[in-house]
Amino acid sequence: PVTDRRLTTANERVASTALRGLVENVTFTEGKLMTVTTPLVDLLASPGGARDRQLLYGETVTVFERRAGIAFVQAEKDGYVGYLDEAALGDRVQPTHRVSVLASHLYPAPDLKSREVMGLSFGARLRIVSASGNYFETDAGYFVPKPHVRPLNAPLADFVTVAQMHFGVPYLWGGNSNTGIDCSGLLQAGLVACGWDCPGDSDLQMAALGVDVSGQDVMRGDLFFFPGHIAIAVDPETFIHANAHHMAVAYEPLTDAIERIEAQGEGPVLAQKRLAN
Repeated sequence: PVTDRRLTTANERVASTALRGLVENVTFTEGKLMTVTTPLVDLLASPGGARDRQLLYGETVTVFERRAGIAFVQAEKDGYVGYLDEAALGDRVQPTHRVSVLASHLYPAPDLKSREVMGLSFGARLRIVSASGNYFETDAGYFVPKPHVRPLNAPLADFVTVAQMHFGVPYLWGGNSNTGIDCSGLLQAGLVACGWDCPGDSDLQMAALGVDVSGQDVMRGDLFFFPGHIAIAVDPETFIHANAHHMAVAYEPLTDAIERIEAQGEGPVLAQKRLAN
């Protein structure tokens, strides 16, 4: 919606041509597709402002403006709009694989003793062009261990397992990586890896995902939405969620968590939702 800054491809100077007729006094542009070339970059609400989300190596964005070293972009993954350091962007690359383990590295040679070029988080995207022994070679001339990546057209099967893989990752507001993640980032990491579209923030996720099963018996994978928070049921008695109470991705008894969150003044459960099989 045009009224939601997070999803509106316009600022005071430029706008996507898709918004022609809806906004005025701006320059309209189709934008340019580019690729994130650093391990991680913050997506900001305004130039130099607060972090909304993060983007990973190999993710695609549409760039609508580049000004004073800052790019105004929309993430292809979820439509999230914001500002990032334009030095983190390079020519568009069409990825073929994603990192499917919690962490990996890119190497300058297919040799485990070579000094790594950079670390990669779960979900980072790569274009593989060839293979060499136990490594794949990327279009950038780097090498990644074969067991660490999976073709984009071969999604994982269970988003809850992906969330569990992140157990112990530090909590980070707006985080989307293995070095820091928040509740909505954790859900998005799991769903995207399993082939689901998933918005970036919990309120958008509640509106977009699943069917309401509030009051029904809890099943693995049920999503519990609170004001500004999302928790994932791993079984009928247990949540996993990235939360500020533990400052990490942690397990918590479902009943205890619901009572604790409400007692902290953060509100009751707004919805229990279940994804369709």
